Amino acid sequence: MSKKRTPPAKRRKSRRSRKPSRLGRLLRWLLKLGLVMSVIAGVGLIYLDAQVRTKFEGKRWAVPAKVYARPLELYPGQTLSMADLKQELKSLNYRFVRRAEQPGAVEWASSRTRIQTRGFNFPDGAEPARNLLLSFSGDRLESIRDAQGQNLPLVRLEPMLIGGIYPKSNEDRDLIKLEEAPPYLAQALVTVEDRAFYDHWGVSFKGIARAMWVNVRAGRFVQGGSTLTQQLIKNFYLTSDRTLSRKLLELPMAMLLELHYDKDEILEAYLNEVYLGQSGSRAIHGFGLASQYYFARPVQELELHQVALLAGMVKGPSWYDPRRHPERAMERRNLVLRMLHEQGHITEADYTAARERTLGVVKQRSLHKGAFPAYLDLVKRQLREEYRDEDLSTEGLRVFTALDPLAQTHAEAALESSVKRLEQRYGQRANNLEASMVVTDPQTGEVLALIGGRDTRYQGFNRALDALRPVGSLVKPAVYLAALEQGYTLNAMLEDEPLSVKLPDGSTWEPQNFDRRSHGLVPLHRSLALSYNQSTARLGMDVGVERVIDMLERLGAERELKPYPSLLLGAQALSPLELASIYQTIAANGFRMPLRVIRRVTDAEGEELSRYPFTLKQQVKPEVVHLLQYALQEVGREGTARSAYRTLPQNLNLAGKTGTSNDQRDSWFAGYTGDRLAVVWLGRDDNSQLPFTGASGALRVWTEFMRREQPQPFVATRPAGIEYVWVDEATGLRSDARCEGSRQLPFLTGTAPTDKVDCGLDTPVRRSLDWFRNWFN
Repeated sequence: MSKKRTPPAKRRKSRRSRKPSRLGRLLRWLLKLGLVMSVIAGVGLIYLDAQVRTKFEGKRWAVPAKVYARPLELYPGQTLSMADLKQELKSLNYRFVRRAEQPGAVEWASSRTRIQTRGFNFPDGAEPARNLLLSFSGDRLESIRDAQGQNLPLVRLEPMLIGGIYPKSNEDRDLIKLEEAPPYLAQALVTVEDRAFYDHWGVSFKGIARAMWVNVRAGRFVQGGSTLTQQLIKNFYLTSDRTLSRKLLELPMAMLLELHYDKDEILEAYLNEVYLGQSGSRAIHGFGLASQYYFARPVQELELHQVALLAGMVKGPSWYDPRRHPERAMERRNLVLRMLHEQGHITEADYTAARERTLGVVKQRSLHKGAFPAYLDLVKRQLREEYRDEDLSTEGLRVFTALDPLAQTHAEAALESSVKRLEQRYGQRANNLEASMVVTDPQTGEVLALIGGRDTRYQGFNRALDALRPVGSLVKPAVYLAALEQGYTLNAMLEDEPLSVKLPDGSTWEPQNFDRRSHGLVPLHRSLALSYNQSTARLGMDVGVERVIDMLERLGAERELKPYPSLLLGAQALSPLELASIYQTIAANGFRMPLRVIRRVTDAEGEELSRYPFTLKQQVKPEVVHLLQYALQEVGREGTARSAYRTLPQNLNLAGKTGTSNDQRDSWFAGYTGDRLAVVWLGRDDNSQLPFTGASGALRVWTEFMRREQPQPFVATRPAGIEYVWVDEATGLRSDARCEGSRQLPFLTGTAPTDKVDCGLDTPVRRSLDWFRNWFN
């Protein structure tokens, strides 16, 4: 029996009914794709949300460390000229006005000044903002009174910000809080950039639609519909590239930011993040730093017309740069003022008055921020011994240093004027001079000023730290100190005659005096004062080169020194900073104190992280150093540095040493007073010969610096174990004060000469005259 066959048409119809339709397959595929995309989008939103919150709540900015100078302390009886006070106030960007009614303002008169200080949070306590009246008598601060007329014993001005340690991005900013912003700043930003800021959820669809229409008509991106929140997202998290992908990513991030944080938090972040210009390689971010950059004043002191200018520059900092495009910037500023007036934020009178003001932009940024690169270089080197570079450039640390802006200014002025005079005197022979200078406080070891080159603003090679130059006669005090420690006395007679020393390589060393003459027998103190080479070399060879090296190391030299005889006359090289360390120990009576530039380091909130206290260690007995200090004072009174007293007061009692290296390639002077020590070097980078010596070159810079600085006189305290005895200069024997050619010298107790010289005083007639004179008196 045959089977019944299904017709072909029916079979095809059956297969079609069992097979899914193409539309169904497409819908199912789209559903799966949508689910996958939803999962990806969800994961993406979770990731974006985490990114937004992590950065916003955590470390929002890489904030550079701020480095401050010492604060100027004011107290009655202080030696301080009104000119120096004015210089300090100008460097702090105080405004000189008729009536000082706001912080940062000064009234100036002939013998009085009124200062409205800003106050400052120091590590050891806050200094409040004050209304001060200062009265002067000559170069002396006579009294300090507050607004109530009460006398104040001590007041500190805020320290000068001298620089920062910046992140690799070279971004710079001064963070401010919203409540610290000047009046009208928030209103100006909202009015100009995002009027619906307090109404939207991070995105303005109306603004986006308007911008899209403009961009479609232009055929490219020419306008954005960004809210302040979107601008913050772009600057804070993304890039400024005008691409569709960046714009699409910006929208959800802005909404997420608004979901987690209130408007004031977002606005405060915007105030600190917005880009407002470029200073060389450094990007200026935030209104805090922009205020300093354009107006040289803290943001809290900005006036309405200045606020309007900065708010207007947000749209295009380069396009509206007030230094390069003042007319364009003025037009933009006035537009912002008009918008504030139309929105009812300022009165008609305020609007009119602000429009009439000039831009008020300073020619350059703050006069002193970054102005002391050599000193800042030394600060960074000491900081890196304890802190990582990342911490220094991102954590907003506050570094308080010992830099004295007045001493630094005096040092720079002295160097500039003295070198100009040398060039005028010697002409082309003095071309291409370079210089360096280190100034310290001999009582504390703090480095007060540092010059790394003749161009004091140059940020390159730092000659004060890195230039190793033969020190010449600056090494001689170590030679004489080693001899005094070994039992020599100041009146010991030295032989200043030619000598020849056979060296291991077969050559001979035959030093000569600068004047090419020999001077026979000379007292030890006289040999140092007049810087005789032959007698110094003989003394050093007798004491031993190894002992001299040991003395140099005890005084502060840290690099390896070779025991060559030529070391006794300064043939080996040291840096100016190393020499300052050596002379610091001498000035401190044999107590070595490491040179310090940093006083304290705190975190951004003011919590102390590190303190660099005063430390010292006795390296040479004070009584032995006292003998050397006498001889170094004689250098100034009667020796190679006597020309200093043509300018400086006779009671200054300076102690120091001139130095000229072999073939007259380096000019040195190192010396100190009661509260200032300075080392000066002059020379050329190509090591060519100079037309002057240490006495006619570096000493002139040193002298001019001390004239400007007006330091305290040096008073050599007599330690126990020292006695002063009159001796005869010619023979070194004990003498009488009335004898011609006698002088009083210090001796370690028990080492003074006992034999006396007869100068005709011990005769019967003279004894009778002395008896009658004493009887009548």
